[in-house]
Order: sequence, then C-alpha cells, then structure tokens
Amino acid sequence: MPRTKGDHEARRRDVSEAVWQVMATRGFAGLTLRAVAAQLGATTGLLTHYFPTKQALVEYALDLLEQRTLSRPRRQAGKSLAAVRDALLDILPLTPEATDSNRIWVSSWDAALSDPALSTDYARKYAQSRDRLSERVAAAQETGELPPGNPQHIAAGAQAFTLGLVVQALFAPAEFPPQRQIELLDDYLATLTGPR
Repeated sequence: MPRTKGDHEARRRDVSEAVWQVMATRGFAGLTLRAVAAQLGATTGLLTHYFPTKQALVEYALDLLEQRTLSRPRRQAGKSLAAVRDALLDILPLTPEATDSNRIWVSSWDAALSDPALSTDYARKYAQSRDRLSERVAAAQETGELPPGNPQHIAAGAQAFTLGLVVQALFAPAEFPPQRQIELLDDYLATLTGPR
C-alpha cells in the first residue's frame, strides 16, 4: 500500500517529537541519530531518510527549537514597565516546558560557539531579542515608569541578568524555584526604577 502525504507528515511530527525529547533529556550534546531512533522506536536507517548527516540533524533541531520558542504563548502587557517584566518572565524557566526549552538552548550554545555560521546566527537572534526589549524599555520610559537613559543599554543589562538567572535556575533548580526567580527579577527591575 503506498504511503500518503498524511503518513509522511505524521511520521515527521513523530520524528520532531523524538528529537525534542532527546534534547530535553540529554541536552544538545546527546543529540545523535541513534538516540533519536531509540526514542522513536525505529532504526537509524529510517532516520537517515530525514537526516542524511549529523549536521542535518543539528540544523533541524535548531530550527525546531526556534519554532517552539517562537510559538510559545507570551504575556502581553501593553506599553509599560509590566511589558518589560513580561518579556523577561517569558525567558525564565518557570514551567516544565520553559525549563526544557531553556535546557536545550543553553546546551546548544557549545555547538553555536564552535560553528562560525551558527555563532553569527545566535548573535543575530540575541540582538533581535534585545531590540524588541529595548522598544519596551523606551515605552516604559515614555510613561515615566523607567528613568531616562539609553534603552539599548538597559535592555542589554536586563537580558544579561535574565540569561544569567536562567543558567542558575537550570543548575540549581531547588535553590532557584520559579517563585525565587520572579522575586529576583522583580528586585532587579526595582533597581532600574530607583534613583541613578
């Protein structure tokens, strides 16, 4: 019986889920054709139909990570300091899904740092994130909730603080549970609103 397009799409979804599960449990370094095949309950031969090389698997995994990150629900708070806070909360590993996503992002940094093309792409993504955050910072400055200053500079500091908090929460989840992450973020934001 010939395969239908629906069969192919269903198999591709299964493969995507297996890739995601391997990255979530083993990190980016544990992403191999063999591990994905085992998660899928298939042979590596089947996977080579989708990913003829390890590099193809890595590229697909990075695309999948970006798609899932972009499709995650986001908080929407309008133009205020709350919007800055919401953007930063969306980065933190506050839920199991966000923890998996952050674990994968952090574990992918090694691959990105060792590949000039990936490194350039990651730098672009983080710069775009800072640009979006700086727009929220500027809006909060217009409402008077944040004091005047360079929005790009403030956004870079906030992004750096939040990414550092992500790493600490991933390595010491008992010490940095969701409520403590939120408290630390709120403390950080309070320093931005105080006198300079």
